[in-house]
Amino acid sequence: MKKILSILLMVLLIAFMTACGLEEEGQAAVEPEETEVVEAETETDADEETDVVEEEETEPEEPAEPAEQEADDVPREYQNALRAAENYISFMPFSEKGLFEQLTSEYGDKYPEEAAQYAIENIEVDYNEQALKSAISYLEMMPMSDQELLEQLSSEYGEQFTNEQAQYAIDNLPN
Repeated sequence: MKKILSILLMVLLIAFMTACGLEEEGQAAVEPEETEVVEAETETDADEETDVVEEEETEPEEPAEPAEQEADDVPREYQNALRAAENYISFMPFSEKGLFEQLTSEYGDKYPEEAAQYAIENIEVDYNEQALKSAISYLEMMPMSDQELLEQLSSEYGEQFTNEQAQYAIDNLPN
């Protein structure tokens, strides 16, 4: 029953992402322009003239993070695996093992293990919080004892969080 529930959740996520067009194509980031040209009319004593005023950037440009600087060196498929992992995490909680399996599964994204491992190593995610979100989600669907929930979160047939992450979730559930 628990395995079926996990599979059903994954299928629903994939169907939702496919319907939204997020599964493979990702979303293009829109870069803001650094400067903008604005025309301003000013009057002098007898003449009208048009001045071109250039707005200066208000925030100094921060140096790129090491991951951003090396992005050109990272293969496209690795970058796509990372973006896919970020998309999955934004829609539902995943354990590290669950996310890796989703990225590499023949029923998932079918990324090579190396690309999925790159995504796992480079995604910014708190797996304790992911376990807590998963626990809350389970309890919203059905009542479970703490022991049953702990097993579901840490089982190889369930969510595959570590025992420590599952225990964190149990310890931090709202009353």
